[in-house]
Amino acid sequence: MRIVPFGAAREVTGSCHLLLAEGRRVLLDCGMFQGREEGKNHAPFGFEPKAVEAVVLTHAHLDHVGRLPKLFREGYQGPVYATQATFLLMRIILEDALKVMEEPFFDEGDVEGVFRHAHPLEYGAWLRLGDLTLTLGQAGHLPGSAFVVAQGEGKTLVYSGDLGNRQKTVLPDPSLPPKADLVLSEGTYGDRPHRSFTATVGEFLEILERTLGQGGKVFIPSFAVERAQEILFLLYENGHLLPEAPIYLDSPMAERVLALYPRLVRYFSEEVQAYFLSGKNPFRPKRLEVVESAEESKALSRQPGPMVILAGSGMLTGGRILHHLKHGLSDPKNALVFVGYQPRGGLGAEIIQRPERIRLLGQEVPLRASVHTLGGFSGHAGQDELLDWLEGHPRVALVHGEEEALEKLASLLAQRGQEARLARFGEAIEV
Repeated sequence: MRIVPFGAAREVTGSCHLLLAEGRRVLLDCGMFQGREEGKNHAPFGFEPKAVEAVVLTHAHLDHVGRLPKLFREGYQGPVYATQATFLLMRIILEDALKVMEEPFFDEGDVEGVFRHAHPLEYGAWLRLGDLTLTLGQAGHLPGSAFVVAQGEGKTLVYSGDLGNRQKTVLPDPSLPPKADLVLSEGTYGDRPHRSFTATVGEFLEILERTLGQGGKVFIPSFAVERAQEILFLLYENGHLLPEAPIYLDSPMAERVLALYPRLVRYFSEEVQAYFLSGKNPFRPKRLEVVESAEESKALSRQPGPMVILAGSGMLTGGRILHHLKHGLSDPKNALVFVGYQPRGGLGAEIIQRPERIRLLGQEVPLRASVHTLGGFSGHAGQDELLDWLEGHPRVALVHGEEEALEKLASLLAQRGQEARLARFGEAIEV
């Protein structure tokens, strides 16, 4: 049994790993490269798509599913396995990606090809491909997210996919994996633990109370899948503690996901399920308004506060949030709250450094609003959680992380007596 990474090797995006066992060739994830690595999406896969027999997906994020239509475009015609939630979310994510891509490498027909070959596989059910068997465990990262357990040739491989932050309340905690001969694990935050989620929520509520209380606007750049809905859940649960103010969800994609959530109830935590069972939707707080058109979005800039605005993109790479910041950052009553990762060299990282002025949509804007970074909202497991999850496994190969983060995690694993290595693109790892 061997596993060969063809993405996310010493980087965060492009997850795609070819499993070779019992004479079978199974692809675990088929993700898009993002950010500085986007050009790699147009390159060959590194393996022959037609020779792959099955694809198993861990979750619906673009960096884990975004090259799947390209796989079909280049001749793959086999089954795709994932949870039902992953397929439902993935359709929204792939359709949106196709709209915003500057240089598409697939089309609508390729996306439809993916769903014609979809085979739902739920947690704990066994998929048998000859003598190779695979099953999914709870990863707690997105609704329906999973890790993969593969057994064949007398060996067990575990592939983590993306592991969730167990401090958070909306999703179940990641399950512990079975004993494995090799774990192929993500290490996104291998270099640091997260701040306490309780403390993070406390700070978030303080910012909201102060800003809304003085008639200001709270701008929250947010990822349309999971993060936007999690913030809405917190506003639902804590709305009685805050000054009365409208909440605007200014993201058509986030609204599509929100509309889907009642169909995904069984994938949430028991706390969230209890709300739905009592007839309440905890992702729709009081005074929530969905902003449909770009014109309505721009009109918000002319309206006085107090208000909360959630808009994309979460990393300020584009989207409606930029228009809001262009008109709102010069007002000291307002607040900008980052609830997601801001990459080095990006606009968000620049704003966090608090320059006197910032360039937005071709215009210099004075930066007078308060700026807050709340890292505890991360959807990924922190360093301590990764170490707990990997406890007792003799061999670990690390993917899905910047090289420094992976090296730090590998060092900590080695100190515990575990063999740990950083995976390389195209280099087979024996299980």
